[in-house]
Amino acid sequence: MMAKGTYASINLATKDLDGTFEHLQAHDADVVQEPTEQPWGVRDCAFRDPAGSMIRIFEVKEG
Repeated sequence: MMAKGTYASINLATKDLDGTFEHLQAHDADVVQEPTEQPWGVRDCAFRDPAGSMIRIFEVKEG
């Protein structure tokens, strides 16, 4: 039997990762990863929804 949320995920983008993270954290979102600069050049964070699915949010760089 698969664990809840094993294969379900969604990726979203924002221009203000810190602001988005703070907003979700203030509303009791299940934080998996705080905003982090990834080795492949993306800055992102992660949450789990109530069904256990992973939600990753990455920052869009202007330019």
